[in-house]
Amino acid sequence: MAAAMAGGKGKKKKWNKGKARDKVDNKVLFTKETYDRLNTEVPKMKLITVAAVVEKLKISGGLARRSLRILAEEGKIQEVLKSSTPIYTRKITEDE
Repeated sequence: MAAAMAGGKGKKKKWNKGKARDKVDNKVLFTKETYDRLNTEVPKMKLITVAAVVEKLKISGGLARRSLRILAEEGKIQEVLKSSTPIYTRKITEDE
């Protein structure tokens, strides 16, 4: 009887809290500096995705999607794949 009672007196398993992800503080509106960086750096990138722009400029995903669509309409970048996650590339001219 004592052996059966002793089974419940061991240490309880301590569950770890899991890895805490750092909360990112991406901007939801353009500043003058960020907008200028968008217009200069993004058209020079070989592979342009929403995630790449978010990571590079620290802006929100929705703002990145809208700005990439506008850059494509202006002709600064070229759309390669039209899907739920569109992929763009820099504008290729005839002399390249």
